[in-house]
Amino acid sequence: MKIKSYLTIGATAVLLTSSCVSTKKYQSLQADYASLQNRSAGVLKENQDCNNNLGAANVKISGLQDQLNAERNHVQALQASLDKCLTGSNQGNTNISKLVDEINSSNRYIQELVASKNKSDSLNMLLTNNLTRSLSKEEMQDVDVQVLKGVVYISLSDNMLYKSGSYEVSDKAGETLSKIAKIITDYKDFEVLIEGNTDNVPISKPNIRNNWDLSALRASSVVQALQNTYNVDPKRLTAGGRGEYNPIASNDTDAGKIQNRRTQIIITPKLDQFMELINKAPASDSTKTNQ
Repeated sequence: MKIKSYLTIGATAVLLTSSCVSTKKYQSLQADYASLQNRSAGVLKENQDCNNNLGAANVKISGLQDQLNAERNHVQALQASLDKCLTGSNQGNTNISKLVDEINSSNRYIQELVASKNKSDSLNMLLTNNLTRSLSKEEMQDVDVQVLKGVVYISLSDNMLYKSGSYEVSDKAGETLSKIAKIITDYKDFEVLIEGNTDNVPISKPNIRNNWDLSALRASSVVQALQNTYNVDPKRLTAGGRGEYNPIASNDTDAGKIQNRRTQIIITPKLDQFMELINKAPASDSTKTNQ
């Protein structure tokens, strides 16, 4: 604005004095005026360039501001992801800790089961050894003792145990039963199942309907002999008959039928001991949730 004022004043001065100044002076003023015009054009150009540069700078600043905002948003997203990871890591550590506790609890339970099984196996072997040592060679011909899956099976032949064609216990079986009764009495932590078995030949007795009856009556006779004659606690005794439906040999031969006609004394650990162990089993998270 100042430059324009100077030009206007200069032009006016030239017009006012053009009639009274010399040619040389006039030319000098004309040169000054041209110079001022050139300077004015240069200043205007510089001003335009400055305006252009300022616009470009503003555009650049705006772009930088957008980048800055984007970076801030990115940082916030990263922080949120980090927080989520840390939360998940803490949860993971908690789950791992619970898993370790469950594994330790399960290991202790397994050790109890193994200890119980080892104890049961040891007692079974001791029981078996004591029984077989107490029986004579003649008795062992009619008695078979086995340990299968932690259970002691004492199999007695019918020829030795019962009177012919009857379910009453014979006199000659008394000595053998007394030895078995002593073993049963000594090992108080065992349950005793007396199980009767027959061959497949139908029974023809007026007071016995079929082999089911015969096997059950024979088992009951042994139970009552153990209770009444040898003072075995009846609470530990169970009588059962399986008739002809649990053969260990073929009924097509006489030898097979003799094997199938047998009474088994099955000695097992008391079930309540195992139920206690089962109840002590560590519950998983899903089991706890269901409860």
